[in-house]
Amino acid sequence: MPNDLTKPSLTSTWFVYLIRCADNSLYTGITTDLNRRLAEHNGEKNSNKGARYTRHRRPVCLVYSETLANRASASQREYAIKQLSRAAKEQLITSLTP
Repeated sequence: MPNDLTKPSLTSTWFVYLIRCADNSLYTGITTDLNRRLAEHNGEKNSNKGARYTRHRRPVCLVYSETLANRASASQREYAIKQLSRAAKEQLITSLTP
């Protein structure tokens, strides 16, 4: 059975991220490859894999990310961020900006 390198392994690094859409709304997600996922959200390479939410709010730009050890912790953190108010999300974003 061939090894599928396109699927994340159990030891992959996971990221939780926030992107800002053209309409200034925020979208939160998880991925193992930030560059690929951002390209998908922006519809690059004729990709239809971007989230439905961002499809009509392009272009999008990455404004925040965290590195996590596994998918479970990334999913938990994603849920926690989604529960934050808009103001709290903005504060999270600015906490990383020098």
